[in-house]
Amino acid sequence: MNLAGGLYKARRRHYRQNTLAVIHIIEEGGGGEEEEEGERLWLLVGGGGEGRIQEQWRRVMEGNDDQRKVHSEGDLAVEIPETAHQISSDSWFQVGFVLTTGINSAYVLGYSGAVMVPLGWVFGVIGLIIATILSLNANILVAKLHEFGGKRHIRYRDLAGFIYGKRAYSVTWGLQYVNLFMINAGYIILSGQALKAAYILFWDDHDMKLPYFIAIAGFVCALFAIGIPHLSALRIWLGFSTFFSLVYIVIAIVLSARDGMKAPPRDYSIPGTTISKIFTTIGACASLVFAFNTGMLPEIQATIKEPVVENMLKALYFQFSVGVLPLYAVAFMGYWAYGSATSTYLLNNVSGPVWVRATANIAAFLQSVIALHIFASPMYEYLDTRYGIKGSALAVRNLSFRIAVRGGYLAINTLVSALLPFLSDFMSLTGAISTFPLTFILANHMYLVAKKAKLVSAQKLWHWFNVIFFGFMSVAAAIAAVRLIVVDSKTYHVFADL
Repeated sequence: MNLAGGLYKARRRHYRQNTLAVIHIIEEGGGGEEEEEGERLWLLVGGGGEGRIQEQWRRVMEGNDDQRKVHSEGDLAVEIPETAHQISSDSWFQVGFVLTTGINSAYVLGYSGAVMVPLGWVFGVIGLIIATILSLNANILVAKLHEFGGKRHIRYRDLAGFIYGKRAYSVTWGLQYVNLFMINAGYIILSGQALKAAYILFWDDHDMKLPYFIAIAGFVCALFAIGIPHLSALRIWLGFSTFFSLVYIVIAIVLSARDGMKAPPRDYSIPGTTISKIFTTIGACASLVFAFNTGMLPEIQATIKEPVVENMLKALYFQFSVGVLPLYAVAFMGYWAYGSATSTYLLNNVSGPVWVRATANIAAFLQSVIALHIFASPMYEYLDTRYGIKGSALAVRNLSFRIAVRGGYLAINTLVSALLPFLSDFMSLTGAISTFPLTFILANHMYLVAKKAKLVSAQKLWHWFNVIFFGFMSVAAAIAAVRLIVVDSKTYHVFADL
């Protein structure tokens, strides 16, 4: 067969078993790591009878030096974008733990104060339940689009670019970068607060300020980022993360219950003036959605084994069933024990043996270091892929690159964290300007565009309602969060010792 002169201009054509299958794919839309659009000819090994492509990886022969991978999903070939990181290697259970690590990170110690105090019992409980359901629904929509259009979208920006075009790719990447940068800043603040809380249990000399602890936390996070090359390499560290989470969650629940049973009746009224209540309520709604969403679901889904959609749904069901229970327990118990006086870092409220509280704070610090690596991984993947960082993680070039680039990125992150260490404000602003658009607005609209021919009118109306409602909430929450930061900046100074 003369391949040079006999390539057909069909979308797909599968030859029978043990023959070549020639697939002609035309790139559509924008996005991805490459800016060029063009046609690609894919040569795959046939098999399985009736033209079924064998379900195994095959290198693709292209006109340039870049190599991509494809696999088949039934009778359809699916393109895999080039990446320097490991993909399709993790079980759904491991990915479920990655997702659970995110929602049960040390951030859970702040939801009693950041969510329950501004909303109160009724709206706080209802809000958490509704946020759980809506977040699960939105994440399912994104997960189902992972292999949309014969292409596997391992990055959120790639999916948006494929559906909308290059401009949407850039906007989504910007939103995602802001989202992850601020989440990372929050983790560094949390780590610093945990270290400070442990320190003052033994040496309450006021010599060590919060910015110093934030700097120490940032340094440790950088060391961990340098040592762990990619998201799939966490593996055993996810076990440590789960252990650390259980330590501070169990201690926080037990000590809060102990304090609550001894304490006089608590005040559960929502504090503040009428105007401040409005803004703090809106900010708390942003914190609600921030609690359950990553803004990087395609990047996490990229690590899961085939079949990627079915396995990702299993991981999501695990996250939003078993995974949310610790978050609920900490948020409700903390608020029950301390009422409107609950801190945005619950371990500052609890009383009990010094060694127990110190253990909880150290566990929160260590878990935050691991969790930060998850949310920094899209930036690491982009930089590693952009500059061709492959091969052994201990190769001199690769190691020096991680030291310089990841160390520099986290140094900037640490500086911002020390400059404005207002944790609840960060949670509200992150939820407003990035979590709302990425998780709810984009997810619903992308699904609407991608599946519009298969949706009935009621489904279309539901997705449009979500787009409009969360668009309004995003604007309102952003205004409220900026106001909170301005107010706190007047109350405290930069590099404040909170």
